[in-house]
Amino acid sequence: MIAFLKNVSREMKKVSWPTGNELVRYTVTVVVTVAFVAVYFGIVDLGISQGLELITG
Repeated sequence: MIAFLKNVSREMKKVSWPTGNELVRYTVTVVVTVAFVAVYFGIVDLGISQGLELITG
């Protein structure tokens, strides 16, 4: 277990961490993308619901 943790620590030092600017840019990109997908599926769901309501009366 100790050897594993030492190896993990050694590998984590090799990781290329994003800068502050990159982190903000990536976070904004993810939030905007998630919001867009949520709105898209909300509209699709509303359309399907309205279509089924018309069919079933």
